[in-house]
Amino acid sequence: MPRISRRARTREREFSVYAIVRCGGRQEKASVDDVLTVDKLAGEVGSSVTLPAVLVIDDDKVISDPAEVGGYQVTAEILGDAAGPKISMIHYKNKTGYRRRLGHRQKYTQVKITGISTAKSGAAKASTGKASTAKASTGKARAASARTTSSTRAASSKKDD
Repeated sequence: MPRISRRARTREREFSVYAIVRCGGRQEKASVDDVLTVDKLAGEVGSSVTLPAVLVIDDDKVISDPAEVGGYQVTAEILGDAAGPKISMIHYKNKTGYRRRLGHRQKYTQVKITGISTAKSGAAKASTGKASTAKASTGKARAASARTTSSTRAASSKKDD
């Protein structure tokens, strides 16, 4: 009987669009209909959450620019809670009779990826426009305050003469 390679035995689903999302300090590969186990999220079963994308692969196009990646939304539905494996710890100090048994079980949330979509490009452009006008207005305010402080210094130096 011929030996079948591991790659041939596992049936990998290939999607044309997938994203690397950040969730709970880790990065996970997410494509539509995947079920991910992530750190505990606040929310009820059936509610929808949006995960921030770090990288998006759309067919042969790789999008890693933060300005472009910000235009993509990865939405997921909370399926329920899960718990990780039990971790047992034993503290022991020699010749003192000190012994402690500790245990920990990490809490997780299972989410199902429902969609990877582009946000409205007009909304993204509008928000960047507002940010640039806010920066410009703060720059004008700084320049005006610098002029007033220099003029008060000049006036106080004239009084001293």
